[in-house]
Amino acid sequence: MKKKANSKSQAETVVGIAVPPAQRSKISSEFKHMALERMREGSISQTALAAELGVRRNQLYKWAKVMADQLPGESFKSPGRPVATEETEVEQLRRKLTAAEEELAILKKFDAYLTRRKQ
Repeated sequence: MKKKANSKSQAETVVGIAVPPAQRSKISSEFKHMALERMREGSISQTALAAELGVRRNQLYKWAKVMADQLPGESFKSPGRPVATEETEVEQLRRKLTAAEEELAILKKFDAYLTRRKQ
């Protein structure tokens, strides 16, 4: 009986060979600016440009939208949680509080489990 991989983080098996999941590529700001400049030139279609650069076409449009929303000369900001130095103290404390509350809930469940086993 074969077991299916339910999440993308697990390795998939192809003909008995384990294939590791694809890792996210990190693309530099310079590459993104160059891609957007070529897209604006219009010498080739966006689809052909995306295929040539090895990215999806909609990613070019997303970069263009981000670039339009930012100040000139500013580098692309990645999505997700900001660097710890940029987070405010309140945000850091809230994140630590959430982790502590989750840990407390787990310990309470474990205590209740041990109490039931004693009886």
